Amino acid sequence: MPAVTVEDTTALARVPLPAPGTVRRRTRSVTTAPSGFEGEGFPVRRAFAGVDLRDLDPFLHMDQMGEVEYAPGEPRGTSWHPHRGFETVTYIIDGTFEHADSHGGGGTISDGDTQWMTAGGGVLHIERPPEHLVVSGGLFHGLQLWVNLPQAQKWVPPRYQDLRADRSVLLASPDAGAFLRVIAGDVAGHRGPGATHTPMAMVHATVSPGATLDLPWDPSFNALVYVLSGAGAVGIDGAPVRTGQLAVLGPGDTVTVRGAVRQESRTPALDVVVLGGRPIREPIAMYGPFVMNTRQEVLDAFTDFQAGRLGRIPAAYGDTPHGAVHGETGQE
Repeated sequence: MPAVTVEDTTALARVPLPAPGTVRRRTRSVTTAPSGFEGEGFPVRRAFAGVDLRDLDPFLHMDQMGEVEYAPGEPRGTSWHPHRGFETVTYIIDGTFEHADSHGGGGTISDGDTQWMTAGGGVLHIERPPEHLVVSGGLFHGLQLWVNLPQAQKWVPPRYQDLRADRSVLLASPDAGAFLRVIAGDVAGHRGPGATHTPMAMVHATVSPGATLDLPWDPSFNALVYVLSGAGAVGIDGAPVRTGQLAVLGPGDTVTVRGAVRQESRTPALDVVVLGGRPIREPIAMYGPFVMNTRQEVLDAFTDFQAGRLGRIPAAYGDTPHGAVHGETGQE
């Protein structure tokens, strides 16, 4: 997991020890992500599959992309496709990805970088590996998270945030046994660089074998722990988790994650993404790349896409956006 590393975690700011009366969250469920393929054929784990949207709210969908070692000519991305009504957060752990959208946003991200795209009222975009990576092949690993927008903000203008790895807020647990990268939200008074429409937090944590992380967490947020690699336990009840599993935690103000003493040789520590947000609690009508509040709004989004009202593909990439809806499939 080379996404943002430091030689000496003891030099970092620390999250505080749990205060007296701290309520450590218990584990409500643990699910295993099924594997599939996305876009033009890159392998993914569907992190939220089988979990009730009410437990995920304000999050909708998350894919762990890879970890895969591509041979020359194998790297794949997505074709141009539309989004409306939510935000996509693409976090690259290993490898390189290019993004472009019809609103002028885009760029190249690599180890530890994040692209935060607010689709709002509508945008077209494409994500793909750069040509040199297609030619050479190489390691690729990342996440894409979908964050819902409340009804009042579903029509905001598209926005693109380019969050470089060196902007992540780096923290350590009190004994430096866990290393944290805060991508968005406030963690113990330390705020990550991502600007969010929906109050939320996103943290990538590496927990050493045998170490325990007690992470202060907003009690108004839900709490999800997804295991990128390694083995350990979550919650005050110590529910066991391993690579590709998602733990949903109950109420409280602290998220507890422990690294197993013994790890596989290829995963020397437990790597997790901790997510939480304030539930929106609004109706969700979701199909393909459109997330609205009613079925009619989803149908309108398809109509607007076919009519070219969600933007136009830049001249450097092609002519028009008309055609089938491609890209991330999401959930109905």
